[in-house]
Amino acid sequence: MGGPLTGVTVVTLEQAVSAPMCTRTLGDLGARVIKVENPAGGDFARHYDDVVGGLAAHFVWANRGKESVALNLKSEAGLAILHRLLDRADVLVSNLAPGTTARLGLSPADLEVRHPALIPVEIDGYGPGGPLSHKRAYDMLVQAESGACSVTGRPGAPAKPGPPVADVCTGLYAALSVLALLYGKGRGGPPSSVAVSMFDTMAELMGYPLTYTLHSGIEQQPLGMGSPAVAPYGAYPTGDGQTVVLGTTNDAEWQRLARELIGRPDLADDERFRTNAGRVEHRAPLDEAIGAWCGRHDLAYVQARADAAGIGNARYNTAKDVLAHEQLTARDRWRKIGTPSGPVPALLPPPVIAGYDPPMGAVPSLGEHTDAVLAELGFGARDIAALREQGAVR
Repeated sequence: MGGPLTGVTVVTLEQAVSAPMCTRTLGDLGARVIKVENPAGGDFARHYDDVVGGLAAHFVWANRGKESVALNLKSEAGLAILHRLLDRADVLVSNLAPGTTARLGLSPADLEVRHPALIPVEIDGYGPGGPLSHKRAYDMLVQAESGACSVTGRPGAPAKPGPPVADVCTGLYAALSVLALLYGKGRGGPPSSVAVSMFDTMAELMGYPLTYTLHSGIEQQPLGMGSPAVAPYGAYPTGDGQTVVLGTTNDAEWQRLARELIGRPDLADDERFRTNAGRVEHRAPLDEAIGAWCGRHDLAYVQARADAAGIGNARYNTAKDVLAHEQLTARDRWRKIGTPSGPVPALLPPPVIAGYDPPMGAVPSLGEHTDAVLAELGFGARDIAALREQGAVR
């Protein structure tokens, strides 16, 4: 079965993580993704580190299945080649520095005139029209600016959430927007463009704390592995040196945790803990009681009892633990993908579409597909050699 986006061509001018995650998602769904890179080094994420056989972990993660075409867009010939690509493309995704697409004549308004059927997607830091619109934006900077770091970590010790959630979620919102616009176009709707900013994305992800503070005037403090919104909900050391995470989300679950899991009907009957609001206010004695019970038992026993009582639970894992996680192994979630330094393991994308196997294509070397793509555009071998001599392509 072909992918849902088979036949869709995406051209991308991308760096780092947000746009690459957008286009990798579209590629996972069957789109052809042509990654246009600067001949002088390409996507700078290629050079973050060299841990994957000389390749960067970020780049390998976010760029499988793409074709790399190295074009010098500062040259007239390179920019002309890009426009020939766009003549055949359905989508252009970009996340270049503020103002770059406009300087190249690739703003949505420019493209509407020259490539009216194209869907332009611009990913940036702060969105146009504001006092921060000119600023460069990276994941940690936007997480700090949006308040995400203030609700992560501990009071007085804020932290950036470990995964690059601003980058990834912005990329996913952009991919979702592309799907919506392709659907509308397929139904005869007018062509359109979309802009997605990292700051707007993080403001959306901050929806709960922003809403809470807006209506209460209170800025909830971060609780490390806990949640300021719900109690009990946290991490507790077990007797065998592991850590279990237990969570309740409603009053019935709390009653089961108190009575069936830790054997404390006195806590279940305590009026202070009858509602979630009360449990949040009196969190400390609950954590103390749950922690004491968990500390007397090993992890396997705690989790078995929690499962029997219908209480959500998990083991605190590190990255090494997840690499060997039985859930991934049992469900055959690992595949091998090609890279310039040989095959490496990679996880399948999250969506499981019946009858469709994601392509899991190779990670490209810089300019690996330049000649092949130029040949598709009608350039002969001598033409390509001349372009390379001019420095227009690599």
